[in-house]
Amino acid sequence: MNKNIIKITAVLGFASVLLTSCSKENPPLVYFPDMYFPVAYDPLMKAEDAYSKHENEIPLFAANAGATGLSPVDGTVSQNKDGVIDEEGNPKNVDEYNAAYDKSKTLTASPLNPKNLEKDLERGKILFDHTCAACHGTGGDGQGPIVQSGAYSGVPNYKDREITVGSVHYVLSHGRNAMGSYAGQLNPGDRWRVAMYVMNAFKAGAVPAAAPATDAAPKADDKPATEENNTNTKK
Repeated sequence: MNKNIIKITAVLGFASVLLTSCSKENPPLVYFPDMYFPVAYDPLMKAEDAYSKHENEIPLFAANAGATGLSPVDGTVSQNKDGVIDEEGNPKNVDEYNAAYDKSKTLTASPLNPKNLEKDLERGKILFDHTCAACHGTGGDGQGPIVQSGAYSGVPNYKDREITVGSVHYVLSHGRNAMGSYAGQLNPGDRWRVAMYVMNAFKAGAVPAAAPATDAAPKADDKPATEENNTNTKK
């Protein structure tokens, strides 16, 4: 009899522990925080729960003063490893678009490191062949397989266009005429690589060569021009 009482007491005690520990107010483990705690609309603010006064805090949020906008986790793959930022922004109307497009034609060099020119052009070709050649053709003549099939027409030949690396990048970012934007498919650095490849392959190599390495130390007799060693300086 005593053994049965002990067993019943143990079962009831264990059940009560489970029921109290798994309440909505104090869940033991939080696998999906959004199901238990509200997330602020402003990621720099702490969310307030008007319906509960729980004391639980998500450790990462608590360490960040309650803000839900956290830094990327270590090991996260960067979506903009080149650090290139499109400064022109999105045009709001036709006039802004045309003005920014005309301005982009004045850009004759990409912001990427010129020392990586060869690798950038190699990647630019791969991206062009995968993303652009279906319409523009691998030769940039506007005779890609989609055009040749008769499903689409009006794709220009790059050789007949007055373009710069800046204008090609702008069209890749914002689209033009029947061509849509490819900002969702190509990150900023890769859009510059495609533009560089287009200019190099189809516009007679209109991309500046990579800067030569300057590892050699200056010679001892290479002195800067001063009033003492410059014979052309007037005294």
